[in-house]
Amino acid sequence: MSICINSIDTPSVLTKTNLPVGDYSANPYIGCTHGCKYCYASFMKRFTNHSEPWGEFLDVKFWPQIEKPQKYNNKDVFLCSVTDPYLPEEKEFRRTRALLQQLQGSEVKLSIQTKSDLVLRDLDIIKSMPNARVGFSINTLDEAFRNDMDKAVSIERRLDAMKILHDEHIRTICFISPIFPGITDVQAIINRVKDQCNLIWLENLNLRGSYKPVILQYIHDRYPQLTGLYDEIYLHGSRMYWELLDESIRNYAKENGMEYVVDDDSMKKPFDAPPVIVNFFYHEEIKKNARNIRAKQSND
Repeated sequence: MSICINSIDTPSVLTKTNLPVGDYSANPYIGCTHGCKYCYASFMKRFTNHSEPWGEFLDVKFWPQIEKPQKYNNKDVFLCSVTDPYLPEEKEFRRTRALLQQLQGSEVKLSIQTKSDLVLRDLDIIKSMPNARVGFSINTLDEAFRNDMDKAVSIERRLDAMKILHDEHIRTICFISPIFPGITDVQAIINRVKDQCNLIWLENLNLRGSYKPVILQYIHDRYPQLTGLYDEIYLHGSRMYWELLDESIRNYAKENGMEYVVDDDSMKKPFDAPPVIVNFFYHEEIKKNARNIRAKQSND
């Protein structure tokens, strides 16, 4: 498959964001060649002039030099929100590295989120940024399922890169996202990464737009035993699976000496402490239902 690649000029690569983990987001590219089947960012295609499907085009951004990086001191910058900073094309275009170099020397609180071990190329810069942390998206330990879902590097390569960074005393995050009901084994992933990361983020699978029928058809074809569960969640709006999963992980965290919080990753434990598990998959109504379940259990 050929990728349509263009270069574009933009006045700034940093934009203000309402993300729970950032004051600013940075996206050196438009498009994402990982081509994940579940990609929520595919909605971005309608803001481009591309006729190619999402995953088959890439706009490479060029922006003016950041003259005053100190402007972002103590600001949270999330890299990236709608692409991956370490796509295969980054080897050639080096736009992510350019951004890191421009922010070097500031006190920016940088969160890098990727599915690639190419991030290790920039270890020299990341080590020089005391407030930097690096997250890896991992929602399975099954390479066959991963291969069905995305064209990024293997799970083992991501895990190896995470360990290398953690061994270099760089804070690391395992982003278990999206959690596929009945497929993603959250506890197995936590067990695998708990000694090489500082934070574990959780996010549920949300299905909307053009990729919703694609995923539901995939489940029907490859995991027919889960069709009823997915219909219940994604066609009938049931929240029971997520409420029960919340309770299960909360109990697991308590049994294993880990902090478990919802929608808040501000807790900064000592580097060698067990990771903090942060649940980002709740909507307000699910939160309310989960609180009711816990209140009932505590009164029984």
